[in-house]
Amino acid sequence: MDPWRRLIPLSVATSSSSSSSSSSSSLILLLVFFSHSSSSPPTLPQPFDEAYSPLFGDTNVVRSDDGKSVRLLLDRYSGSGFISSNLYKYGFFSARIKLPSDYTAGIVVAFYTSNGDVFEKTHDELDIEFLGNIKGKKWRFQTNVYGNGSTSRGREERYTLWFDPTRAFHRYSILWTANNIIFYVDEVPIREIIRNDAMGGDYPAKPMSLYATIWDASDWATSGGRYKVNYKYAPFVAEFKDLVLQGCPVDPIDQYPSGQCYNNLALLEAQDFSSVTTQRRAAMRRFRQSYMYYSYCYDTVRYAIPPPECVIHPSEKERFKETGRLKFGGSHKRRSRRRGRIPMVVEEQPVM
Repeated sequence: MDPWRRLIPLSVATSSSSSSSSSSSSLILLLVFFSHSSSSPPTLPQPFDEAYSPLFGDTNVVRSDDGKSVRLLLDRYSGSGFISSNLYKYGFFSARIKLPSDYTAGIVVAFYTSNGDVFEKTHDELDIEFLGNIKGKKWRFQTNVYGNGSTSRGREERYTLWFDPTRAFHRYSILWTANNIIFYVDEVPIREIIRNDAMGGDYPAKPMSLYATIWDASDWATSGGRYKVNYKYAPFVAEFKDLVLQGCPVDPIDQYPSGQCYNNLALLEAQDFSSVTTQRRAAMRRFRQSYMYYSYCYDTVRYAIPPPECVIHPSEKERFKETGRLKFGGSHKRRSRRRGRIPMVVEEQPVM
């Protein structure tokens, strides 16, 4: 059976006339998506000690006895993080993650690939960064892409989620091939970048390691630094399990995969999750309409001409100001009160 299920839209009615009705709708969505957050990844997870090692804050990297999960802690003394034992030239990187709850302002939990330790001035990077918030406010997250040291040309997008990421584990994934990059939340693709010649070196192409970190970013993470980390609520704990690495380990100097690696990469690109099907594209469009609140592609103050990989959708563009932010104050509250369709997954029948 295909381990990634087919995506279809689900119609869900919401109402602004009753807080209980709104709460019920939120609960329905949470239950629907929670049921899918435990679906099988495309390849078997690897035990922590076989594929990863602590990056910093070693005493705050707490591994489970069976080696299948790890907790990253942030306290007043240190954050923490881990790194893959190898660098990979293209691959699929995935984990089920549960974020800290309560007051989390100023905190960043990151799941990303990078080669900054090897190529300091020309590094590549693919980011999923979760941004904490004050008590009672939602976690937000952003994705970003850097290629060949193009840090002055950030390609970030920011979103909210359709579930509470502190109550249950959900799978977050990065697919990176020679042709495209896809960010996933559970089985929903939320962003795709298709490589083209105009991108040149801005497309990440050098071997990268996988990282996961939790750290104090009080100077920018919440309301531009207005709200800081409050260590009265420490330790802050981010939990990771079912970590997946699918790709080929590559020497960062020669950068040439072995023959077996070429076979593995061809197999990776042939996987169901390596392309955005018609159903998945509808789900991705629905996610972006409902939960994306900033996109660099629509930030004409920053980029008078959109970067070459941007695909401008007129219906999407009209929702954003020239700063790339939503016209409705950066919030989706107005939109969420309307009748909408939320992307979900349904199980396929096994292929005999």
